[in-house]
Amino acid sequence: MAEQQRHSGAYFKDRRIGVLQGGLSPESDVSRRSGSAMAAALQRLGYSVIALEADRSLVAAIEHSRIEIAMLALHGPLGEDGTVQGLLELVGIPYTGSGVLASAVAMHKALSKKIFVFHELPTPAFQVLSRPDCDAEPASVQVTMQPPFVVKPCEGGSSIGISIVREQAGIAEALRAAACADSGDILVEAYVGGREITVGVLNGRALPAIEVSPDSDFYDYSAKYNSKGATRYIENPDLPSGLPERLQGLAETVYRVLGCSGAARVDFIVNAEGQPFVLEINTIPGMTETSLLPMAARQAGISFDELVEQILHGAALHKISERSRAI
Repeated sequence: MAEQQRHSGAYFKDRRIGVLQGGLSPESDVSRRSGSAMAAALQRLGYSVIALEADRSLVAAIEHSRIEIAMLALHGPLGEDGTVQGLLELVGIPYTGSGVLASAVAMHKALSKKIFVFHELPTPAFQVLSRPDCDAEPASVQVTMQPPFVVKPCEGGSSIGISIVREQAGIAEALRAAACADSGDILVEAYVGGREITVGVLNGRALPAIEVSPDSDFYDYSAKYNSKGATRYIENPDLPSGLPERLQGLAETVYRVLGCSGAARVDFIVNAEGQPFVLEINTIPGMTETSLLPMAARQAGISFDELVEQILHGAALHKISERSRAI
């Protein structure tokens, strides 16, 4: 194993690595923060790195830069959803993280929840509303669930367009916010009160759990990225006996049944009775100064630079070996 790691390290040190960031998603600013942090880590470790903007000119940028490996720091649609992964497959460039199918399914919250239900994984009850127009009359959309519930875009991220609806009067505004945040389907999900817990997964192995305790009603975009001190991140949270291990086991199962690879993060709600509910999985977790995956890795004794290197070696090498077997 050590010999394999030495060979893989030498392989990557000799290759030009492109950190793909930004792009066309509403989360592009956060993506650039992740990309900058990852690129800096790789440079400190002695890798040859160039940052590429994942916009409409990406194909030309890849050709011009002659990158040999892509490290993905993309968040949201047209980056985390399998589109860029498919492009990289076509041009033959190994990339970090999950493949096309796992990325697409994980990004679509309703599809991933249907898989959770099939595998009998605990997840809140939900309803899917088909592609309502941002300018359409919300009253024409029938929500069969009773408040309280959460309304969110099926394919959005970073909590953009999410609302908690506690009364019937708030439904129209919540639907409009979700529809205007993303052009896809809308997920209406039963509200489960409790503690927000997240578990990172690195190359198939779960990292220690972290509790997220925002000052606001929920962990929205502002609490995540704009308001330092607005959210407490509790390492080694005080959880009932056996629950941390159960959460880690569930996170690994979610990762496996969706066919993920590389780094991911699974988000849970744990209710007052100690019952965990799977909310979603992120296949390209944030890597900013306030991001949860680096925090969890640090608990496991993995520094930020080591984490970035493991993502590079484990996920990208996995793609290389897949191609070798196919050829």
